[in-house]
Amino acid sequence: MADTIAGPKIGPRVYLVDDEAAVRRSVGFMLKTSGYEVETFETGEAFLKAASHLPPGCVLLDVRLGSIDGLAVQQALKDRGIMLPVVIITGHGDVALAVRAMKAGAVDFLEKPFEKAALIASIENAGRRNQGRAEISLLAEQARAQLNALTPRERDVLAGLVEGQSNKVIAYDLGISPRTVEIHRANLMSKLGVASLSDALKIAFAARLGDLAGAAHGPASSEPA
Repeated sequence: MADTIAGPKIGPRVYLVDDEAAVRRSVGFMLKTSGYEVETFETGEAFLKAASHLPPGCVLLDVRLGSIDGLAVQQALKDRGIMLPVVIITGHGDVALAVRAMKAGAVDFLEKPFEKAALIASIENAGRRNQGRAEISLLAEQARAQLNALTPRERDVLAGLVEGQSNKVIAYDLGISPRTVEIHRANLMSKLGVASLSDALKIAFAARLGDLAGAAHGPASSEPA
């Protein structure tokens, strides 16, 4: 059953789907104090039952739920034609699941524990998804500009990471050593100005690199490995 947490100022709606009561309370309070109207759901089933009748808003969807997980909820929304933008919430070690969610159309993902600024930024990103394609195209263009700073081999490595592959698998596919992959990975993160794999993947998805990830496994780059 859903419960509504009314903020002091009615801003964008957020639908929080998480089976942990502590998360629903803390994130709900965090958003409430930022002026959002929050509706929480304990299970994916409860959310899907209400989803078709909900006003426009952003879905904060935990990837690890009970009998139906976040990826299944996301797919059900798509199958039903419910165009609510989804931000995936992941725990430690769930980055591969977040990658799958992003490929399926999620706007963003957050790794627990996350700070208020990161949460608000993700919701605002989802809001931009609702505002029109022009702004989305601008974001994609900015992300592509960041990726242009990478060497071809660094782009190959990033494409492998987008596929959720380990350093060893990327190294095997590219015909280089795992240590070399680690070096390219560190270099590309430095060039992108990010400190985590999650942030690097977000840039890749924003630039729609995910659609081209298969190109990493085509002919080898002319750059020395």
